[in-house]
Amino acid sequence: MKLAGIIFDLDGTLGDTLPVCFAAFRRALRKFSDRHHTDDEIAALFGPSEEGMIQRLVPDQWQACLETYLAEYEKESTRNARLFPGIETALRLLEERGVALAIVTGKGAHSAAISLRDLKLAAHFDVVETGSAEGGVKLRSIQKVLTKWGALPSQVAYVGDAPSDMGAAREAGVIPLGAAWDATASATSLSALAPLETFRSVESFIRWIEENVESNPR
Repeated sequence: MKLAGIIFDLDGTLGDTLPVCFAAFRRALRKFSDRHHTDDEIAALFGPSEEGMIQRLVPDQWQACLETYLAEYEKESTRNARLFPGIETALRLLEERGVALAIVTGKGAHSAAISLRDLKLAAHFDVVETGSAEGGVKLRSIQKVLTKWGALPSQVAYVGDAPSDMGAAREAGVIPLGAAWDATASATSLSALAPLETFRSVESFIRWIEENVESNPR
């Protein structure tokens, strides 16, 4: 298979960062609201960036809450953010084959920059598209990456851990690849969207790269 590029989601796909998100949200929201939010309740709000989520939850104090969230996110990320084992190997294999790499995430620009720094990912990705306070924009972000690369959708894949990632990939016309290696991901839910492949481990993704992705001429 000839691929010009692969686009990755960030949280739950490249990095085990969802616990960082949940902990930071919970601490920030506890300070500005009168209830405890579970991981599932926070995950159900995903779509807009953190700014958009917080604007909806605490509209009168959203700016102060966002500042608290980002401060908590940085502390938690420094302590606990980690790459999924094998991701570095997968990225190097793709680079060796001349495959361009990008990130399309729903995270805001500030938290994405923190994660890229702490996960030591920045050197791998020259294109990073972040989320919007207005709502989910992954389709538009994928299209922006295609334009920057000058690539046809059929030459590009998108790797993500959520059914919405597979939906955005299909809408954009790129190849959907399901990442089901995080404990929060559901291989069944991903497979229901008929991606080209659903990977239950990073190791199986690496094998797929080795067996299917051809090198591009330099």
